[in-house]
Amino acid sequence: MKALIPALALLLFLLSPLSAPVALAGEAEWKAHMDAGLLSVKTGDHQGAASRFEAAVREARLLGDKDPRYAVSLYRLAVAYHQLGRWADADPLYKQSYALTLKLYGDQHPFVATQLSDMATFYVEQGQHQLAEPLLKRLLALEEKKLGPDHPTVAATLNRLGELYRDVGQFTLAVPLYRRALGILETAHGPEDQDVATVLNNLALAYSAQSRYFEAEPLYRRSIALREKAFGPNHPRVGTVLHNLADLYRVQGRHAEAEPLYLRAIAIAEKTPGPRNQDVVTMLGNLAKLYRAQDRNADADAALARAKKAQEQSSK
Repeated sequence: MKALIPALALLLFLLSPLSAPVALAGEAEWKAHMDAGLLSVKTGDHQGAASRFEAAVREARLLGDKDPRYAVSLYRLAVAYHQLGRWADADPLYKQSYALTLKLYGDQHPFVATQLSDMATFYVEQGQHQLAEPLLKRLLALEEKKLGPDHPTVAATLNRLGELYRDVGQFTLAVPLYRRALGILETAHGPEDQDVATVLNNLALAYSAQSRYFEAEPLYRRSIALREKAFGPNHPRVGTVLHNLADLYRVQGRHAEAEPLYLRAIAIAEKTPGPRNQDVVTMLGNLAKLYRAQDRNADADAALARAKKAQEQSSK
């Protein structure tokens, strides 16, 4: 899961009125649960965080829905459920917190942007792109108004919206968003920034899907060069783009150029710690397609056998 936008600083901003000398009933209990929940989040204990935020919601509910603590508590609980994969429980809490925040602060408040971003991530992860799209559009409009059209934060949201459209095959909508994001980032951070490398890869993927191979190839190559310079030749981020370029060569019939890229990308993924077996499965499957196209059936069978083994390991 992509990292969700931290809300601790925002909490302090929202709850600044609590500096009043007379504490409200339940305030100390609410704060204790929230502090413990946020600590659990920092340590990766999302189940513990959920339990604490559930208790915080119960305390905040007594304060009424006009108290900002109730909206914040609902939001933190939604995020905890989201992290746990409890989609059905998180969904109504995200919506309720968002509605309360709009009533409390209007549609231009920073907390609104936080919630729009997280809800969009939530729906994309479930494949509900039709629900994520209007949220990202709303977020983009808010950021453009608050930060200006050429801010790097705007570029990040343009890239996210481009990814959404690419995921559903709407490449003609994705490409101009990527290109605008790329222009913003190159101006703001320079042409060697790693966010630039990411958007280059994404734009190349969109071009490849449209069979615009000659436009995609130099973008892949530039992205690889930027990532190699930043992370070294054996970093998984390098391997990802190597695989994408190998795919481009394979579909063009440039088999001799594709094979070493596949082999290098697979070697990087196999040596990378963490749950990357599914990446290995995908890469080996595409390598097998390359071998089949060359009538190298024994090599294709061997690649598929390795893919099967990697798939079994990822299922454990």
